[in-house]
Amino acid sequence: MKKSKINFSTTHMIMISFLIAILIGSILLSLPISSADGKPVPYIDALFTATTSICVTGLVTMPTFSTWSVFGQIIMLIMIQMGGLGIITILSGILISFKRRFGLKDRILVQDAFNLNSLSGIVRFLKKVLIGTFIVEGIGALLYMTVFVPEYGWRGIWISVFNSISAFCNAGIDIMSENSLCPYALNPMVNFTTSLMVILGGIGYVVWWDVMNNIRRKKLRFCSGLSLHSKIALSATAILLVVGTVGFFIFEYNNPLTIGNLSLFDKIQVSFFQSMTTRTAGFASVPQQDLTNTSAVFALFLMFIGGSPVGTAGGVKTVTMAVLIFSTLAAIRNRDDLSLFKRRISKQAISKAVAVVTVSFMIMFISTLLLSAVTDASLIDIVYETASATATVGLTRDLTPSLNIWGKIIIIATMYLGRVGPISLLIAFNMKKTRNNIIKDPIENINVG
Repeated sequence: MKKSKINFSTTHMIMISFLIAILIGSILLSLPISSADGKPVPYIDALFTATTSICVTGLVTMPTFSTWSVFGQIIMLIMIQMGGLGIITILSGILISFKRRFGLKDRILVQDAFNLNSLSGIVRFLKKVLIGTFIVEGIGALLYMTVFVPEYGWRGIWISVFNSISAFCNAGIDIMSENSLCPYALNPMVNFTTSLMVILGGIGYVVWWDVMNNIRRKKLRFCSGLSLHSKIALSATAILLVVGTVGFFIFEYNNPLTIGNLSLFDKIQVSFFQSMTTRTAGFASVPQQDLTNTSAVFALFLMFIGGSPVGTAGGVKTVTMAVLIFSTLAAIRNRDDLSLFKRRISKQAISKAVAVVTVSFMIMFISTLLLSAVTDASLIDIVYETASATATVGLTRDLTPSLNIWGKIIIIATMYLGRVGPISLLIAFNMKKTRNNIIKDPIENINVG
């Protein structure tokens, strides 16, 4: 009798790989050796920490710097790196480094994990991603050392390495204090290094190589040779950073709890950092609970968008939102086609954008509904928490540490779904389509809106 063979799709493999990594990480973090005081932390907190690390979110129920031993912090950093690059990427990189055969299934898996359009040059692309990541993270660590080594001594080296990887992977976890980077809110070097790492990680690897290739080919006006994807990603990122900075500067200008008492330069510096960190970075230079309600609502919009595709950031992504906004404008103008930078956008790309935004919004809505049922916090704090978890941002209005066990379970599920949900959707769109039936159902008009 033949045994039935279970065939896992790419979507299943990616979702399962994240789940297995979370479970293994949670077991390791629940060991006494992972705790700073030698006593095992409650398993629910170990599971929460493993999830926030693998999903590069940054929400923590317990202070990272005082709760975990060096061993525990190393486990967390490994999970952050795996989550930022992608577990499939790490495993594929190990296969390549040991000169193991990298077959067609492996290539398809990497293609789907990065949402690439072609199998051509997959191995070369993977090597460039890994090498480029480690080079950028190394530069970030060296820049951080100029601040942290004089302040913390030899421990500053470990802090610099941890912060650089966490920033590049858009994880937002640090090992210095309970209030994130608030003590360094006015430190230009820390602000610059963190922003550089976050933006480079969040802009997407495809944009990296596109920009570099065009710089090599054309020293001037290299933007004219960029792909449509890169143009949209770069333009949207720049616009959102500027709009975010101006918005927070205006909304917080007279707020004494944030930037109200600072100099003009420092107000701009803190406003830019707040704009940057809402793009799924998760580091905070001002307490989020001290923001005005206007700024908090504004931050929700930026968090939901997040970074760019094929990078380490979360959210629905800049390109997705740009396609959705401009397709809406095209529909209002009664235009059948959507064009950006004199290039038409495919109907499939528009369908992807609608699906990703809809699913992400539904995850956030259901999470908000459930968290409201088990938590007595204010609605703005709850929505801020669920938006942060869905978009894997990591910012909180001081709600995370006070969550009860049901609240922690809800946020754990939200972080996981927020991380793997959009990836799974994009992969589903890239799966081979079945042949269309010769006979199709008739079309009938309906009233919409």
